[in-house]
Amino acid sequence: MKNTRVVTAGEGQSADGIAFSILIALSVSHLLNDTLQSLIPSIYPLIKDSFKLSFFQIGMITFVYQMMASILQPFVGHFTDRKPQPFSLIIGMSFTLIGLLCIAFANSFYMVLFSVGLIGVGSSVFHPEASRIAHLAAGDKHGTAQSIFQLGGNAGSSLGPLLAALVITPFGRYNVAWFGIAALLAIFIMYKVGQWYHVKIKENLKKVKQKTAALQHSLSSRQKYFALVILMLLVFSKYFYLASMTSYFTFYLIDKFHVSDQVSQLFLFLFLVSVAAGTMIGGPVGDRIGRKYVIWASILGVAPFTLLLPHANLFWTGVLVVFIGVILSSAFSAILVYAQELVPGKVGMISGLFFGLAFGMGGIASAVLGNMADKMGIQAVYNICAYLPLIGIITVLLPDIEHKGARKRHDS
Repeated sequence: MKNTRVVTAGEGQSADGIAFSILIALSVSHLLNDTLQSLIPSIYPLIKDSFKLSFFQIGMITFVYQMMASILQPFVGHFTDRKPQPFSLIIGMSFTLIGLLCIAFANSFYMVLFSVGLIGVGSSVFHPEASRIAHLAAGDKHGTAQSIFQLGGNAGSSLGPLLAALVITPFGRYNVAWFGIAALLAIFIMYKVGQWYHVKIKENLKKVKQKTAALQHSLSSRQKYFALVILMLLVFSKYFYLASMTSYFTFYLIDKFHVSDQVSQLFLFLFLVSVAAGTMIGGPVGDRIGRKYVIWASILGVAPFTLLLPHANLFWTGVLVVFIGVILSSAFSAILVYAQELVPGKVGMISGLFFGLAFGMGGIASAVLGNMADKMGIQAVYNICAYLPLIGIITVLLPDIEHKGARKRHDS
């Protein structure tokens, strides 16, 4: 990635067929993309004070951003399944760059909404096609590839609060504009990835069709739709809880423990670093033992820690959020690859659907939880959200498609 030549289709691949150089480039792009996007909730205290906003209005900012980031994603994914767009990632990052500059100099609440809407559009273009490229670069290790890709995103999400605490909170919201340099760097990396993708599309079209046929299983359409609904409910549980942390955890800490804005952002950084660290668990483990077991352990397994969180002191709050972040973050890679195997040949659409659902659930949750916080208090929100991971019990209803797919491949 350091020179200007096009990387050939087979270059940089391991014996398993994994194109690690491309996955690392995608992960870095994801890191830069999500770092920029995570600046939005990180500067909520500044925005709230500047425009005298209520918690509901803070929730509406997240709602607008995440709805713009969610609604378009399945359509983008469906379109790129039919007509791959090697350089569409650059378009997505350009929207994010413009949105960043707008939010830095916004002079009203409605301008903030417009700015985060542009950033949301950038996200909706980036995630489905980037996930599709990661799938193409994965060889036979789709879970591992998704974990590498998502590691960058979660690491980027964790950097936002830290950078906000160091650069934006002490010196003002206008300093958001400096992060446009990161957007330009991401555009350069995405251009190089697009060159590889352009070559790979032509060379692997026949192989992809053959591989899709090999992954077919015996589930009926009704069983597939039922399994997709179960997965969506699990995503709801995960991202509704995550929204309570990313949007309101700083306010919770300030209200309950009377810490400063900067200390609260550092605690949020601790949680998001834990999310990034846990991301690498779900994919590789799912490749080895099965994705259904990872989903079980991740969503239902985090419940004891979420139930304890509202009753912990400041020190144990810091300890618990580490466990919550690590355990909960291992689910999405497993859920996404399980869904891609459930509906083979529709990688972009499924990626867009689930990334879009994740953003959409986060947006709806932020608006709902913001309204609850205004009426009931921020601490009550965490008492209620603590029970959300118990929804993970419905994982028992998912079919064992990996076993069926393995038998199918063995027979062939």
